[in-house]
Amino acid sequence: MQKILLTVLVAGFIAGLTVFAIQSFKLTPLILAAETYEETSTAQATEMSEHEHHHDEEAWQPADGLERNAYRLLADVGMGIGFALMLVGAFSFRAETSKNMDAKSGVLWGLAGFAVFSLAPSFGLPPELPTSMAAALGDRQIWWFETAIATAAALALIVFGRSNLLKAVGVFIMVLPHIIGAPEAPLGGAVPTELNAQFAAASIATMAIFWVVLGAVSGWFYGKKSGKTA
Repeated sequence: MQKILLTVLVAGFIAGLTVFAIQSFKLTPLILAAETYEETSTAQATEMSEHEHHHDEEAWQPADGLERNAYRLLADVGMGIGFALMLVGAFSFRAETSKNMDAKSGVLWGLAGFAVFSLAPSFGLPPELPTSMAAALGDRQIWWFETAIATAAALALIVFGRSNLLKAVGVFIMVLPHIIGAPEAPLGGAVPTELNAQFAAASIATMAIFWVVLGAVSGWFYGKKSGKTA
């Protein structure tokens, strides 16, 4: 248990710090640009209800600069530790895998995590800027969750299944959420399509790097601790 916890904390912190650094240079400027479009659109509006105006004044958000970056760093490290716990837990339950775990094997597990939690859901629900038009939150959460579960089950059947039938079932399960289709977002919005496309591509690339780093560090550290224990 100590080995698992140490691996989770080390890998989660490093992967979270990596994401924070990439976000600072690539994603944050796109978010700030989107907020500018939103502010311009709001300023041009001619009508606003008293309730909406009061709600906007009362809404809390971290101040720009150090406070905002501190909350973002905390969130990124927390995300890293949370996903590291899932990843390390997954390969540690497979005795034959955990015995030979190293950075290379960890990367493969990390890529599987990327496929489950980022790549597959992004086909139906690509990452979007906070100011973009979107489908109902509940509908998006349900479809994302179903897609992640289906992709994880499908990969398990494809990789570990011992018959072609199981592998075929895995392929069917993987594509099923996309056949059903994700909830569609309403048309419109103040943010240009090009900016949304840049953000989506950058977000997916960032998560790919995150999962590779998380997998590599988890596999290397877990294997190193296993070697010392032996």
